[in-house]
Amino acid sequence: MKLGIFDSGLGGLLIAKSIRDALPDLDMVYFGDTLHLPYGSRSAEAIYEYSKRAVDFLFRKHDCNLIITACNTVSASALRRLQQEYLPSSIYSNRRILGVIVPTLECATEKGYKKIGVLGTRYTLASNIYEDELKKINPEISLVQNSAPLLVPMIENNGIKWIRPVIESYLQPIKDKGVECLILGCTHYSFIRDMISEIIGSDVFLISQDDIIPAKLKDYLLRHPEISDHMSNSGEQKFIVSDMTDSYIEAAHQIYNDKISIELADPDVNK
Repeated sequence: MKLGIFDSGLGGLLIAKSIRDALPDLDMVYFGDTLHLPYGSRSAEAIYEYSKRAVDFLFRKHDCNLIITACNTVSASALRRLQQEYLPSSIYSNRRILGVIVPTLECATEKGYKKIGVLGTRYTLASNIYEDELKKINPEISLVQNSAPLLVPMIENNGIKWIRPVIESYLQPIKDKGVECLILGCTHYSFIRDMISEIIGSDVFLISQDDIIPAKLKDYLLRHPEISDHMSNSGEQKFIVSDMTDSYIEAAHQIYNDKISIELADPDVNK
């Protein structure tokens, strides 16, 4: 059985690459729901339906035992329903679906920061998921958040050369609050992490999810042999998208520094 990684766009490819580097033998299937991106502008019900189709596709068609939803919007909006409604009522009740938000907050709090910033999509921050989960971990830590709705469309559409003033505008309210640590609360933002770090300042520790998820996954697999014992380790990797575009293929090849093969999903994933 395999590890599944699911995202709406390019950001999850960075998570997949970092997991591949850390666990090169683990069989992995990546699914990008490029037909419906960006999820951050969709309703909660739409996000859940797209996510349910995606995880069902990975379980049913690709024999995944564990799926990481490498999307903050999905983790904020649909993960709990997937875990509490979809899994128990499906034939996959012994399999698991994990998100990226709680591991990210665990990383920030373990480092002892008392004022944490989050840059995220409008939907993710409006859900209050970061604030709610942080209160469970340590209610004494203060959180400063700002949404950045233009960043994902600009990254997905080759607009990075025009993006700096937009980032500066989004980061200024966070800078003004004197945060010690900044969480990149969308996997897309890892593409521009160097620019974000330069703007926010070297005294602010940057947390990018592609840096922390591999270690968190290793720890999870060690603690859950009932999952890890069934994972196959032949080094196989597969990349699938719901809509094939030249810009996506080009970006994927840049991320992986080679010509990876990307397949178009069966039409029934979108039903």
